[in-house]
Amino acid sequence: MNFELFIAKRIISNKTYKSSVSAPIIKIGIAAIAIGVVVMLIAIATGLGLQQKIRDKVVAFNGHIEITNYDTNASDESQVPITTNQDFYPEFNSVEGIRHIQGVATKFAVIRTETDFEGVIVKGVGADYNWNYFHDFLIEGRLPDFTKGRNEEILISKYLVNRLGFKVGDKFQTLFGENLNKMPRIINFEIVGIYNSGFQELDEKFCIADLRHVQRLNKWDKDQVGSFEVFIEDFSELETIYTEVYKEIPSLLNATPINQKYYTVFEWIKIFDNNTYGIIAIMIIVAGINMITALLVLILERTTMIGILKALGSSNWSIRKVFLYNASYLIGLGLLWGNIIGLGLLFAQKYLKLFPLNPDTYYVTEAPVYLSLDYIILLNLGTFLACLLMLLIPSIIISKISPVKAIRFD
Repeated sequence: MNFELFIAKRIISNKTYKSSVSAPIIKIGIAAIAIGVVVMLIAIATGLGLQQKIRDKVVAFNGHIEITNYDTNASDESQVPITTNQDFYPEFNSVEGIRHIQGVATKFAVIRTETDFEGVIVKGVGADYNWNYFHDFLIEGRLPDFTKGRNEEILISKYLVNRLGFKVGDKFQTLFGENLNKMPRIINFEIVGIYNSGFQELDEKFCIADLRHVQRLNKWDKDQVGSFEVFIEDFSELETIYTEVYKEIPSLLNATPINQKYYTVFEWIKIFDNNTYGIIAIMIIVAGINMITALLVLILERTTMIGILKALGSSNWSIRKVFLYNASYLIGLGLLWGNIIGLGLLFAQKYLKLFPLNPDTYYVTEAPVYLSLDYIILLNLGTFLACLLMLLIPSIIISKISPVKAIRFD
């Protein structure tokens, strides 16, 4: 039997241990670890969740990679068409990790009502459009159906609906300008669905309509689009896949990854990583200091026992292991309670939406939660090892205890 582990178990199971002078300090140490784990779990889960939600919202409107003409057009409007007769369309089989590719086109327009008007970008999409993201954004009505003949169905944002006083089923005039010498062309769209992504920068300008309207207005052929949107399987592989896509497309076309097109947004969400790392470091240091205090009290309280073990021939390292086993139990107890409380709060937020956020600031209506067994295991292992390593230094005090003085009886 492991001698040190046996002694540690006897100390832990001893009833006087729970009512000793060190008991309150030990409880504080356990509580510090538990609170630290709760804070770290919440910081990681909400930080990753917020990053993922914001990223998904941007990707929904643009794809992970956008393929356009190689020109100086920096606007959101498609100007020079691209033929769909490409080797990479409708399946981008030459690059691994690509889930879907779709052809789209955009055109500036003005929505006009009897009392108001609003400038928008009408995004034309076809039968190949991936509606998965907008299924989650849809709050009223249904998604348009562009798989049959050309129609006037349109998906509009809640932001525009509130500004213009629309509802599902309403029809409105949309003016498309060609040049200063011609009258604008008018299309009467019918609202079949209302979406709300929570990303006002995009919601305030994008409406989703039939691609064939944009082709007709621009006098394009049926096989011409404004750009291609590429969706990938794993966002962490974006840079690698983007490089491969850029190499595969013709020299007259350009590829732009989403983190370059919306550079400011992606730089902003990177700040969450720094905040999370800072919180983790602070919580581990606080928990470690509390455990150091608890260990020192335990050692001082067991000075006589340490002296007897040394007199019986135990080495300093052997005795240190006894207290490290004891501390490991306390750290494990703190981790257990921290995970129970932390994961409980996270599951409650995930399914009950307890804590709302201001969408104007955070682009989401409630604090999003991302749960993964990988980071939970790594967090617990990292916290356990970090605290245990911090306890190696104060345990050196055991080597300073003299058996003669420790066993002295008055």
